[in-house]
Amino acid sequence: MVMRTLFLAFTLLVLLSACVAAPPTPTPPPLRPTSIQPQPPAQVSPTPLPPQPTTTALPSPTVSPSAAPAASAPDPARLIWRPFASGLERPVDLADLGNGRLLVLEQAGRVRLVINGQVQPAPFLDLRDRVGSQGSEQGLLGIALDPEFDQNGLFYLNYTDRQGNTVVARYMLTPDGQFGDPGSEERLLYVEQPYANHNGGGLVFGPDGYLYIGLGDGGSAGDPQGRAQDPNTLLGKMLRLDVHGARPYAIPADNPFADGQGGRQEIWALGLRNPWRYAFDPVTGDLYIADVGQNRWEEVDYLPAGSPGGANFGWNYREGAHPYKGTPPTDLVLIDPVWEYGHNQGGCSITGGFVYRGQALPELQGVYLFGDYCSGVVWGLWRTPAGTWQALELARTSANISAFGQDRQGELYLLDHRSGTLYRLERP
Repeated sequence: MVMRTLFLAFTLLVLLSACVAAPPTPTPPPLRPTSIQPQPPAQVSPTPLPPQPTTTALPSPTVSPSAAPAASAPDPARLIWRPFASGLERPVDLADLGNGRLLVLEQAGRVRLVINGQVQPAPFLDLRDRVGSQGSEQGLLGIALDPEFDQNGLFYLNYTDRQGNTVVARYMLTPDGQFGDPGSEERLLYVEQPYANHNGGGLVFGPDGYLYIGLGDGGSAGDPQGRAQDPNTLLGKMLRLDVHGARPYAIPADNPFADGQGGRQEIWALGLRNPWRYAFDPVTGDLYIADVGQNRWEEVDYLPAGSPGGANFGWNYREGAHPYKGTPPTDLVLIDPVWEYGHNQGGCSITGGFVYRGQALPELQGVYLFGDYCSGVVWGLWRTPAGTWQALELARTSANISAFGQDRQGELYLLDHRSGTLYRLERP
């Protein structure tokens, strides 16, 4: 009975945080595309800042040229989300250690080890002594393995502490290499959070070897202090750090404010509300960002590989491709989403996924999969050979989709926040 009460309370908090006016309808219609394609970003007016971390030069690109877009729509009848593991508690992220071993983050502060579909009794890492997860959007939120993890055993976590503030930290394995060492924590970032919601939490290494960190606008509703457009705060931004060039990190030389003029040196992109999962296409290097909307529109943002820093995705001047609050400066270029869907179509909170690059489902090559937390619907999104964007509903699940996962073979997984089940995308 207590667990049921907690679950109902948590569900209510999620719905309130997404500002949903009414519960989602059981059968949302297909997504409606935007008519505006991405535009080149513009930088905001400069404001001097004191010097911060050192800068590093851009490494040589590691991605291949853009792959051909999907040629035709996949057939949803040939796809199924099959249960792969169960017994998890509020799972929110996944990483693949290799050799059949997956790490799954539990929001309360544990990292669980799943071996060949079985959740192991002993956690890989337990940080419940320092993680605060009282709010529905607080807790242990993101993980990224170092690009050289197999050699150095380093990994990175993003969590909110017991005061509700964001911590991004680096960890090492225990001497036997079997578990994460809680005593090895080395903090890279500490960001004060004014409210309990919109913490972001994602961590991803880009094809350039740099660590990308997604932070929400600080919470409440409507970004009341305008943080997403303020270059002097890290909130409402995508950050980009060189975690190998210095301790705790260095600033990539081509970050838009790397010289300390005009904004925080760590910033890579601006104008985000609450980026809940983002991913680079491992073949093309293109970046996909799922940004949770306020009360009407959920959006997918896109930056092609090679885009310069300083992209501004519009919040809170715009929600999706629609005016929200205030009038932007005439010289400020805002990048609209490549796809959006309305809350009147049944959803409430977008959950970003991955571009499929596995081998088991060839018809999904180049398709970006994402879903909605409330409706449980999963869509595929791709760019046609003509350059337009197309989306298709691929599945209707009963899950509260908190995250997707991708293993080293490029196969995809789905995390159900409510039931604690891990699903894998397969053939029926």
